[in-house]
Amino acid sequence: MGAVKHDVFQAIADPTRRAMLQLLANKNLPISEITAHFPISRTAIVKHLHILSEAQLVQGTKVGREKIYQLHPEPLVEVKDWLSFYEQFWSNKLALLKYQMEKD
Repeated sequence: MGAVKHDVFQAIADPTRRAMLQLLANKNLPISEITAHFPISRTAIVKHLHILSEAQLVQGTKVGREKIYQLHPEPLVEVKDWLSFYEQFWSNKLALLKYQMEKD
């Protein structure tokens, strides 16, 4: 059986992985620094980074003895595009609410 590949939606479903993406948005970091920000084991961090890598949201580059991770936000466009369809419903509800409030 082949390895399971994770898509961007699966990758961002976990709050720890979302926090990692935010962390990497500020600067590229080695695993040791990423681990320092979370109350979980290095092994768990590596697993999360693996899922983010499979979704092509982060890339790890070997620098000496360390692996430095950097954010690749491009796949998040898929999430943005998916959500943009639902904006019509939010906009309609807000417009209706505004109308109701002004009417009263």
